[in-house]
Amino acid sequence: MKKDGFTLVELLITITIIGILASVGLGTFTSAQKKSRDSRRKNDLATISKALEVYNNDHNATYPYPADDSGQIKGCTVDSAVESVCSWGSAFQHADTTPDTVYLIVLPDDPSTSQDYYYDAAVNRKSYQLYARLENTADPAVPKDVDGNPLDYGISCGASNCNYGISSSNVVIPSPAP
Repeated sequence: MKKDGFTLVELLITITIIGILASVGLGTFTSAQKKSRDSRRKNDLATISKALEVYNNDHNATYPYPADDSGQIKGCTVDSAVESVCSWGSAFQHADTTPDTVYLIVLPDDPSTSQDYYYDAAVNRKSYQLYARLENTADPAVPKDVDGNPLDYGISCGASNCNYGISSSNVVIPSPAP
């Protein structure tokens, strides 16, 4: 009498193959998510940079103040007398004209809840730097030491230090020290 069905060995081989394929697929998916968030971070900083250039044009060739050591922009106003901190994820607007000048409807916020962008401006407000933390440290935009190990700028972007930066056209972000 012949019984139809799978043997234990056939089932184990099938389960092993499915497990290997699932782990490869999950790894690829996770990597794609990191690269997607990093692409968004780069685009966000480029968008903020454009808004800062418009602000600079409207304010006698000066950029907004940085908000202490928080890494936020101090250039938002609800009235023309008081400049306040522009929170990431809220509007970047200035009430110095009628109607109010809106530089960004929503100031982009880092896609990760544990990370933030970081804004810094020179004391004379003639230049600025924007920083973010890229998750994919193999990205060519992440600075590396002579051995190819990723470096960071020593500036906190939330849970870890920033490793990607852009600046106004009149300044170059120095490479981080190894």
